[in-house]
Amino acid sequence: MEMTSRIEMDEDNDNRGSMWDLDQKLDQPMDEEAGRLRNMYKEKKSSALLLLRLAFQSLGVVYGDLGTSPLYVFYNTFPGKIEDPEDVVGALSLIIYSLTLIPLLKYVFVVCKANDNGQGGTFALYSLLCRHAKIKTIPNQHRTDEELTTYSRSTFHEKSFAAKTKRWLERHVSRKNALLILVLVGTCMVIGDGILTPAISVLSAAGGIKVDHPGMSNGVVVVVAVVILVGLFSLQHYGTDKVSWLFAPVVLVWFLVIGGIGIYNIWKYDSSVLKAFSPVYIYRYFRRGGKDGWTSLGGIMLSITGTEALFADLSHFPVAAVQLAFTVVVFPCLLLAYSGQAAYLMSNRDHVVDAFYRSIPDSIYWPVFIIATAAAIVASQATITATFSIIKQALALGCFPRVKVVHTSKKFLGQIYVPDINWILMILCIAVTAGFKNQNQIGNAYGTAVVIVMLVTTLLMTLIMILVWRCHWILVLLFTGLSLVVECTYFSAVLFKVDQGGWVPLVIAAAFLLIMYVWHYGTLKRYEFEMHSKVSMAWILGLGPSLGLVRVPGIGLVYTELASGVPHIFSHFITNLPAIHSVVVFVCVKYLPVYTVPEEERFLVKRIGPKNFHMFRCVARYGYKDLHKKDDEFEKKLFDSLFLFVRLESMMEGCSDSDEYSLYGQQTERSREGLLNNNGNGNTITSYADTTISSVDSIVPVKSPMHGSMTVRSSEHISSQTETDELEFLNSCRDAGVVHILGNTVVRARRESRFYKKIAIDYVYAFLRKICREHSVIFNVPHESLLNVGQVFYV
Repeated sequence: MEMTSRIEMDEDNDNRGSMWDLDQKLDQPMDEEAGRLRNMYKEKKSSALLLLRLAFQSLGVVYGDLGTSPLYVFYNTFPGKIEDPEDVVGALSLIIYSLTLIPLLKYVFVVCKANDNGQGGTFALYSLLCRHAKIKTIPNQHRTDEELTTYSRSTFHEKSFAAKTKRWLERHVSRKNALLILVLVGTCMVIGDGILTPAISVLSAAGGIKVDHPGMSNGVVVVVAVVILVGLFSLQHYGTDKVSWLFAPVVLVWFLVIGGIGIYNIWKYDSSVLKAFSPVYIYRYFRRGGKDGWTSLGGIMLSITGTEALFADLSHFPVAAVQLAFTVVVFPCLLLAYSGQAAYLMSNRDHVVDAFYRSIPDSIYWPVFIIATAAAIVASQATITATFSIIKQALALGCFPRVKVVHTSKKFLGQIYVPDINWILMILCIAVTAGFKNQNQIGNAYGTAVVIVMLVTTLLMTLIMILVWRCHWILVLLFTGLSLVVECTYFSAVLFKVDQGGWVPLVIAAAFLLIMYVWHYGTLKRYEFEMHSKVSMAWILGLGPSLGLVRVPGIGLVYTELASGVPHIFSHFITNLPAIHSVVVFVCVKYLPVYTVPEEERFLVKRIGPKNFHMFRCVARYGYKDLHKKDDEFEKKLFDSLFLFVRLESMMEGCSDSDEYSLYGQQTERSREGLLNNNGNGNTITSYADTTISSVDSIVPVKSPMHGSMTVRSSEHISSQTETDELEFLNSCRDAGVVHILGNTVVRARRESRFYKKIAIDYVYAFLRKICREHSVIFNVPHESLLNVGQVFYV
């Protein structure tokens, strides 16, 4: 009826339209064109305003760390007295070209484009590489994973340079391990940044008190900095959602203030410092300074700290917004700030220790001090949040012990809080602040961490340019060569200061690297053991429909890391207990090298063995940014997917001879789309079936039966009774109760293993398993429905 009334209405409109006079009809095309142009103008205007708004917001999240560098750069460059005013010009010239080459050219315009669908950071680069080459050390990939909409990858010509590089990487396990260690080193250095950034930023900001009160001891400044740090880390559990609206205004005001003070100082003290834009003064600086000039690069290096955080915090903003904010606000304001400080130091060479605060006009000293402290807190917050995010990514890829991850915002999934890591960061940060008590040694440590992260990014970007972008080898060589020349120069200077505080990030990174690599090694060995000891289908079929046991009402969810085959835990369970549930579902939660897996592609469901066995497998796939909750919602979605699979399988039974389907054989050309169907709750699944009696466990996608309604009706007519019976059986089992069966495995090294393997597995890995959270806690499994199955693995 609604459709009929709509048609009648349209006819009335047509009749009214026929009564229009000729002039109106002639004017109509012109009006439509004008309207189309107006709409285009409005869309462009709204998109431009949105870009400006996002660029403004990115200041608070992305550029806080980079923006607070003027607090401490000149002091760390000249820890003693400045001997020659020309040294100031040479140092300023180095700062100008460092900011131009590294943050502007390398990161903002090149590295930021190597994001993984908007996600930045070391693990984002690694996930891109994992999709374009088989370099994942845990071999749990399946060809169906490559059919995800977010699993974008390109193909190579067999004789291309990219294909040769890919084969070279895949040929030896040692190369895959070397790449993983490189990524982990970069990750550990970012964690080091999360400790050192709050320490140096807050301590430098708090140092402003001493400038106005020269008689105050350094200990008071340290106490004030420690109090601010304790408050900062204690408030992390509230999340940044409630206060993040303050970040962008604070950082924007900070940039405008330091830029304005810079202009004032250039005008008041010495405008000749602007000659530092000539690179000639860099040559003169090194010729005059010799080794001391070379080692001072460790201080110059601090002018580009926060650049890696710029890439790591990319996820909330489009690249265009980040580029706009840097080129319009950040870059010019930083150049003015450093030039202003240099102009002040030309006339006041003895004030290098507190160059920033002493260069502030007296009338605005305390307001600037408050803004500087607020900016230091925002900068610290950004690096702490980036550390939490990278820990979650490492956790998803099996490179970090299981820790609790709390999502502090319902609107932004990227805003997370990791309690255990938060308190470890706080203790280490306070230890660094109270232990060194001055910016110089912390600055040396900070520079070491930053330059190593940049070197790691350069090496990963080289592979990205070859495998993902497929650039010409000349471009790759140009980018890599220029980046390594600049960064290796800084690295060589930083090495001279290892004994002056530079050892701190190396020790911190070594500790985290040991933890991460041993955990990954233990996880890999456990996975390999499960793969080799999985139960064959022949053994399962030999048990018969009852599996040789009493089948009790209920559904047993057996959690396993295997995406194929029946796990060893199942045989261990039924060997020791005389009963098993009427329905058994093997649940595998698998993380893929993608930033997210869409909800409609989350679950893969298949049947194991004949129908009367009532055994299924469900693979739940997640990306490294996805929120994973093992709660009632997850369980409900799992059962919705299972019931939908049973319906679709029944409908397809009468269509197995059609070209549209590939239920038992190989994948057809059109079966790439998989089977997508709505289950009424807004969730869709990709459904898989494997009823072959074979020891080979394959998952084969099938086409949606919705493409042919006549076929669907006929198949429903044939098998509706069978489908109804099985669905009723599954529902009755679900009502009887759901039991979660988890493996409580103990991993031990074999007696004949080498001593380092025994130390890694029997002591370090065993200790980490004891202190990390259990699977049942991570999965939020209620204790009353939890069943732990203990077993020992010898690897």
